[in-house]
Amino acid sequence: MHRTLEFLLHHGHIVLLVWVFAEQAGVPVPSLPLLLAAGALAGSHQLNIFASLFIVALAAVTADSIWYQLGLRKGIKVLQFLCKISIEPDSCVRRTEGVFSKQGARSLIFAKFLPGLSTVAPPLAGVFQMRLRRFLIFDVAGSLLWAATFLGLGYVFSGQIERIAEHAASLGGWLAVILVGALASYLGYKFLARRRFMRELRIARITVEELKEKLDAGEEVVIVDLRHSMDFEADPETIPGAFRMDAQELEQKNDRLPRDREIILYCT
Repeated sequence: MHRTLEFLLHHGHIVLLVWVFAEQAGVPVPSLPLLLAAGALAGSHQLNIFASLFIVALAAVTADSIWYQLGLRKGIKVLQFLCKISIEPDSCVRRTEGVFSKQGARSLIFAKFLPGLSTVAPPLAGVFQMRLRRFLIFDVAGSLLWAATFLGLGYVFSGQIERIAEHAASLGGWLAVILVGALASYLGYKFLARRRFMRELRIARITVEELKEKLDAGEEVVIVDLRHSMDFEADPETIPGAFRMDAQELEQKNDRLPRDREIILYCT
């Protein structure tokens, strides 16, 4: 944090603009420490708090608007691409769509406080044809709330943050080792969990070609389309003969499925 304060003080508001834009565009560079540092500098009258708030909100809304346009033009493929490169791609699409379907435009207000939802919510608004004016109203409100929260925390606790920065500086390279080690452990755990999940999934997985062979051979199989309603709205095409069922219904109402035939499930 000490180096962050020095770096931010030396380069000023341009750092906030570029850094926040990069993070909101999808680059894995966390801006939370930078916002806290900017707030702390504003608390000691070395940065202007209102200029910082405007710049952070401008950077976030600009990046979000680009994602919105991509979602508008490219459709659900943008969301699928983002979830493929996320740490938890298996639940990313469904979790995001679940939040968005319940909250609609209001999800843009708190999206930046939820890991994973921040980058995905703006293109999702474009995918489902949200009006530009409505998108901008809610996105600007969410960006201002997010920026004000963390800049404000840095401003209020500026003295404590400076002391934390001094203690962190005294640790020197050991602090970096601890942080890198914690991050590597987390990523390693997620990687192993995903490998285990994919290994279990392969046991019961059927390829598109194998399913087509079964259909061509006249086998009586039951095909269940488990896609979220928002996925279906964006891409209504389905496998001939499949019937739609929500994933929660599959758990709660599985008595609807026959017991004497092979059941094929597919989703996004």
